[in-house]
Amino acid sequence: MLESGLLSILLLGFTLGIKHSTEPDHIIAVSTIASQTKRLVRSSLSGVFWGLGHTLMLLLFGVTVIALNQHIPGPLALSLELAVGIMLIYLGFTGFKDNKQQRPNTKHYHKKSFIIGGIHGLAGSAALVLLTTAQAQTELQAFLFILIFGAGTIIGMLLFTTVLGLPFLITSQAQKKIHSNLIRISSAASVLYGVYYIFEVGSDLFL
Repeated sequence: MLESGLLSILLLGFTLGIKHSTEPDHIIAVSTIASQTKRLVRSSLSGVFWGLGHTLMLLLFGVTVIALNQHIPGPLALSLELAVGIMLIYLGFTGFKDNKQQRPNTKHYHKKSFIIGGIHGLAGSAALVLLTTAQAQTELQAFLFILIFGAGTIIGMLLFTTVLGLPFLITSQAQKKIHSNLIRISSAASVLYGVYYIFEVGSDLFL
């Protein structure tokens, strides 16, 4: 039976993982992928694969840093955050392009979701390392904390991408004009938030 202290840490990690999945850059990123499919199961799986990529990167990078008793330098952490902004802009323009050509871009669908999640995981690893070291007392606890945190993000993203995929699925057949406008809105949100994200991170990095 798990000690109450460890159980509390794992419960906290799971709760924070679900909360982490609701961050705007995560939701915007997966919504651009969810908009490209006409099957709800694909939309839902985009969240699952995003979460798997996110968790794997956190485990590889976060556990390694903790095991070596190192910290992630501020400039490096901010540089990794810039990659998220660039990715959001790319996803937005890709959405505009595919919508204009009136074709869903489902090629390498799961791989794309996995990579996007990995980029988010790498960018968020610095903050998670600080959080983990503040909660965990041993390397095993740190590993379990990150793992359960990742499980929380996977479940959270599964739920949110399912909900996000519904409007695109409903309008994909009967309401093509509305469907196209929803994709434009999703793509525009991705580009605009990406620009905002880069500006915010760049201000901290270069000023």
